[in-house]
Amino acid sequence: MEQFSNSIVDISYQQTGAATAVNALGMREMQALAYEARDKRFLLIKAPPASGKSRALMFIALDKLVNQGIKKVVVAVPEKSIGRSFKNTNLMNGGFFANWEVPPYFNLTDVKNEQDKKGRFKEFFLSSKAKVLVCAHATLRNATKELSDDTFNDTLLAIDEFHHTSADANSNLGDVVRRVMYHSSGHIIAMTGSYFRGDGIPVLRPEDEAKFFPITYNYYQQLNGYKYLKNLILGYHFYHGSYLDHIGEVLDTHKKTIVHIPSVNQRAATGLGKYQETADIMKVIGTLDHKDYNTGIYYLKAADGRMLKVADLVEDEQKERNMVQAYLQNIKDRDDVDIIIALGTAKEGFDWQWCEMCLTVGVRGSLTEVIQIIGRCTRDCEGKETARFVNMIAMPEAEQAEVKVAVNDFLKAITASLLMEQVMAPSWKFKTVKDDDDPHEDLAHTIVVEGLKPLSSAKTKTIVESQLDDLKAAILQDDMVVKALSGSTTAETITQHLIPKVIRERYPDLNEGEVEEVRQRVLLDTIIKGNDIVDEKGNPISTIPDDDDDKPSEGNRLIKIANRFINIDKLSINLIDTINPFQRAYEVISKSVDAKTLKVIQDTIAEQKYDMTLEQAITLFKGPLKEYVAAHDGKVPSVDDPDPKVRELAIALQKIKNLKQRKLSGLEYEE
Repeated sequence: MEQFSNSIVDISYQQTGAATAVNALGMREMQALAYEARDKRFLLIKAPPASGKSRALMFIALDKLVNQGIKKVVVAVPEKSIGRSFKNTNLMNGGFFANWEVPPYFNLTDVKNEQDKKGRFKEFFLSSKAKVLVCAHATLRNATKELSDDTFNDTLLAIDEFHHTSADANSNLGDVVRRVMYHSSGHIIAMTGSYFRGDGIPVLRPEDEAKFFPITYNYYQQLNGYKYLKNLILGYHFYHGSYLDHIGEVLDTHKKTIVHIPSVNQRAATGLGKYQETADIMKVIGTLDHKDYNTGIYYLKAADGRMLKVADLVEDEQKERNMVQAYLQNIKDRDDVDIIIALGTAKEGFDWQWCEMCLTVGVRGSLTEVIQIIGRCTRDCEGKETARFVNMIAMPEAEQAEVKVAVNDFLKAITASLLMEQVMAPSWKFKTVKDDDDPHEDLAHTIVVEGLKPLSSAKTKTIVESQLDDLKAAILQDDMVVKALSGSTTAETITQHLIPKVIRERYPDLNEGEVEEVRQRVLLDTIIKGNDIVDEKGNPISTIPDDDDDKPSEGNRLIKIANRFINIDKLSINLIDTINPFQRAYEVISKSVDAKTLKVIQDTIAEQKYDMTLEQAITLFKGPLKEYVAAHDGKVPSVDDPDPKVRELAIALQKIKNLKQRKLSGLEYEE
């Protein structure tokens, strides 16, 4: 049966080495940027996986301990395996004034000592000598329930993967943050690779977020500044049936790979159970030679005779799991492990620098999770020129009972990929007037836009400069916007109504003028990054100048938008408002699936766009719909008709058709 593979993103980077080069204090580019803001009480560091956030925290925390009156530092990570990122580190060899040291007794992520972690957490604050403690989020949540707010006076609380917090009143981690902010003299450093939650709940309340000083370092800055990694490829592989029958088509055992299998509740799960799925994947990799019972590592012989070391992180048995994690925490050589099979682990903060490929089965509901998984293979490493992320997705089929769920999953994948394409590409600066010259301006990535509103407040400048990708993530995963990807919604509806709606929801304190300023930047950034930059003949051109002296010649930078070639030096807001910013995603759908499946997607989207019950559809079908067809010589109504009453009839007809199709397939219809 036919499969469909598609590379959504394939970007080459300049390999400048800037991201990994260190200054006189031993700091990389992002770390130095964060260290400049070390005196801020509340600091939000948003930077991609592998950019060095953990060491940035070490530099800032040590300065606060020595120079800012902070007495203790608590570092909280989402899972124990990430604790290794904050292990003892010699910083003085690089030129810093102190080393980072964590007493073993207060490293509560060490799998060798699981004794009374809550008790040791409380004991830490009573010790006059202990300065640093590392724990899991769960330990922080549980232990602080038994501590008073003033316990965190003169304490720095550092939370890794900060998107685990939530503005929701029932979020325990969010409650800890608010207690430290408002009821103690403590400081907070929040670190995250993606300041966005898949459930749509804000990470912080607007009034809380306003107190944090943001440091943003994007994916493009990091990857373009690497020394070894040159290419990043993000792709999707669509399959029919069971993923186990097709995983061999994309799993390359010559590449260091992390395989994330679907949870039992995901549609991609086979029903065999996670242990059987893991065993079946191992059979695809090779034949079992032996298992090292001192490390938990499996040795599998590939068809060509190579011996592959495979780590199983799906296993739940605690002793076995701890043994494998301990092995992975101490690997020091490229050949120590070849493939890791995981379910909920080996995502956030998991450090395996030799990883070349992440193969993920099933749609991930959160863009944050996608970014975190990609981050496992984007660490710079000698000998690694290309990193790949491949997402295996079950193709929606008309015969499936859960057609709506399948289509929704599919569109989540496409919108996530569209956003990732934009995150990985260079940032563009948009100007309002041509004579507003800046001698330090990157002319290759600057576009003049007629009618562009200048940013009038500090709030809008912060959003545009450091939060635009997160805002686009919220827009691209908004239910109404996702449905608009069917192509039947007008560009004006999307640009002038749906996008402003999401902006108002995310930033309720913005006035209408500020909403419009942000809206224009979202549109420009989305459309420019989603289309090819070409020369006058339509040939793609590099968006990176060959050398620092290159300047774009006037009139030769064109952009292909909605099958039109437009001079990007003459863009206007009026033009942008007439273009569907998400057309790129629809094109991806169109070329990635067969006509039958695409029709299922379109029909399901069209049906879901209207809040119509089956009873209402039947009533319209028996009366007004029959009258319409009779009056128009047998012509059926169209969902694109300008008359809303006609569109309503078209939706009723589509709902009846979908019902009939399901019944013919022997499937029950669920309203």
